[in-house]
Amino acid sequence: MSTTPEGDTGAASPGWTADDIPDLAGRTFVVTGGNSGLGFETCRQLAAHGGHVILTARDPEKGRDAVERITAEHPEASVETRLLDLADLDSVAEFAAGVTQVDVLVNNAGVMMPPRTLSAQGFELQFAVNHLAHFALTGRLLEVLAQSTDPRVVTVSSFLHRRGRVHFDDLHGEHKYSRSGYYSQSKLANVVFGLELHRRLRAGGFALASLLAHPGYSATNLQASGPTGPAKLMLKLATRVLAQDAATGALPQLFAATAATAESGQFIGPDGRREQKGYPTVVQPLEAARDRELAKRLWDASEELTGVSFGLAAR
Repeated sequence: MSTTPEGDTGAASPGWTADDIPDLAGRTFVVTGGNSGLGFETCRQLAAHGGHVILTARDPEKGRDAVERITAEHPEASVETRLLDLADLDSVAEFAAGVTQVDVLVNNAGVMMPPRTLSAQGFELQFAVNHLAHFALTGRLLEVLAQSTDPRVVTVSSFLHRRGRVHFDDLHGEHKYSRSGYYSQSKLANVVFGLELHRRLRAGGFALASLLAHPGYSATNLQASGPTGPAKLMLKLATRVLAQDAATGALPQLFAATAATAESGQFIGPDGRREQKGYPTVVQPLEAARDRELAKRLWDASEELTGVSFGLAAR
């Protein structure tokens, strides 16, 4: 894989679909939140094309069910499930310690707009699960990834990152909490992290690639599992009318994880109007997401909160 200057506008192959995924035999993928939605579709396609898939789930039974569904469709699929609770950094550390080989890490799992809830370590749940846990997981798997051929980290964000800002004075919503505002904060943090990881890896001479992806507006259980009350009803109705299916929504992260033309530093999203639907293409993040000072401040805060140091100098 080559590397691209940040902000490159080159597009993916027009109309790229799962049929364009290459033979993945011999490659190992870790996909967080693989038992449903985008994560399940990602695992299903990776396994169907010959990859060995480690499907993570918070609920062991749901993980086993997901594996059974994949192997029922693809009897030769190589897929396993492992326990990973992203709301607990101890679980992240335990999971990472058991991974001895991985070529591609897909930071897919997330929570969306719940009432203010805290993680096991006392952090606001959306920031903890969507950003901090994936930051820690990536850092803990860095050495294993670096030993692979064409290693990649794909971090899944959202077009709602464009509404976000990082509340450094109130990261965990203790003083003023907004479900949508703190969801957007976590998704902006994903983008800032993915771009900063790209810069630091390039500065350190690592072949490991960092890419970003977002699914547009896709129908998954994310809209139903977090929001409550009127917000849940509104999202349910909007999803029914406006959203594309999860299989199509997973294409950007599948492209980032597998396509030979995907390049480190790229952000892959749908090519349709307002990036809501469509086929994978290179999209542009919020301009503020490229801010080096913001990136350094978030990186330093993330290392402090997670206790995980990457050992990568800022570029």
